[in-house]
Amino acid sequence: MIAAVVFDIGSVLEVIDESVFPAPFEERVGLPPGAVVAASDFAGEPGLGELTEAEVRGHWQSRLGLSDQQADALMADYWRWYTGTLDRPLVDWFAGVRGRGLKAGILSNSGPGAREAERRWGFEEMTDDIVYSHEVGLSKPDPAVYALAAARLGAEPGQIVFLDDAEVNVLAARAAGWHGVLHEDTTRSIAELERIIATGSS
Repeated sequence: MIAAVVFDIGSVLEVIDESVFPAPFEERVGLPPGAVVAASDFAGEPGLGELTEAEVRGHWQSRLGLSDQQADALMADYWRWYTGTLDRPLVDWFAGVRGRGLKAGILSNSGPGAREAERRWGFEEMTDDIVYSHEVGLSKPDPAVYALAAARLGAEPGQIVFLDDAEVNVLAARAAGWHGVLHEDTTRSIAELERIIATGSS
């Protein structure tokens, strides 16, 4: 029997427009295409909590030669890209999970500042728990992060159905004993989630 539904955020609950960042910022400030990616040679891994948001900003500012105002603009563009827009039908479905007697969780590979930036979407109010990789020092597809998320939800692996847009993360979830669904289309994802909840099997 399914007891918990766990979702990824980026390109699942949020629709990400790759045209938003970094190309428009680079064009506005006269940087060559690809400059921001090339300057993302951080001393640590932000996704594992090895850098703070301020350190990420400072690194970009130094490597790209930005003024304080330009660094602020870069971060604003970055977070607008990162948080995207909501996939409203999928968010509405997910928001109803707990009303069906199921636990709801999020498992997200994230950067420092993600919880604060995404708080406006109300994910914390929809869920029993959110595991952000930068807060726990573990990221998908590490088996340990799936074990951690299951433990924090108080659910056995076979009781969890998981939705993610990255096949490697779905395969890792299945290897951990979860029911994994690859998100490619909202209608199909909801139908498959409903089927697994109803039958208890993948």
